[in-house]
Amino acid sequence: MSSSFGHLFRLSTFGESHGVGVGVVVDGCPPGLALSEADIQAELDRRRPGQSKIVTQRKEGDRVEILSGVQDGLTLGTPIGMLVRNADQRSGDYDEMRTKYRPSHADFAYDQKYGLRAWSGGGRASARETIGRVAAGAIAQKVLAEQFGVEIVAWVERVQDVSLPADFPADSTTRADVEANIVRCPDPETAEQMIARIEEVRKAGDSVGGSVFCLCRGVPAGWGEPVFDKLEADLAKAMLS
Repeated sequence: MSSSFGHLFRLSTFGESHGVGVGVVVDGCPPGLALSEADIQAELDRRRPGQSKIVTQRKEGDRVEILSGVQDGLTLGTPIGMLVRNADQRSGDYDEMRTKYRPSHADFAYDQKYGLRAWSGGGRASARETIGRVAAGAIAQKVLAEQFGVEIVAWVERVQDVSLPADFPADSTTRADVEANIVRCPDPETAEQMIARIEEVRKAGDSVGGSVFCLCRGVPAGWGEPVFDKLEADLAKAMLS
């Protein structure tokens, strides 16, 4: 089972939801980049569960440890290993899942492919696997900003039928605008409506979907390949996985 993505900048995630921990190995980061655990932690804190009433309430500090590839605050050009240890493991909450498959989850697929599965917490199919992606993304974002001048900002554009106005000024939106509320929508009025809708649906015992808008500023011309490995194709593969 492949757990890797990328070529020149390659990341491989590891770990299960209720194992010792989860993490990532990043290969291809250039040497000499100033990098600390604080750089990674800032992005993991944005992802961390339990930080508001509209996200999962699992209590995890998600403190990252850099295990390799960095010396005296600078990257060495060698693989960077990062680990986040699991703390809030209540495997007993999943006892019923030993003999039952969760609808729309990977349980059945894992059983069909391997003949066994990590039933507690979903194993590799848990949202905790994304910790490795976020940690690797923090490094990628730093490389892109410092070596190429690329700025990336993303926000929640729609929750069910609550959307940003069509004339919303996306070009001038900043990270500070996005971080101003718990739903991470840069328009305060729309954000309030989104939060109210999420609360309404949650109380009804249901869930809804939405969409995210991502804006990359300063991307140099020529990145990507002309046919199968177009830049947007690679981005789509990363997101849809």
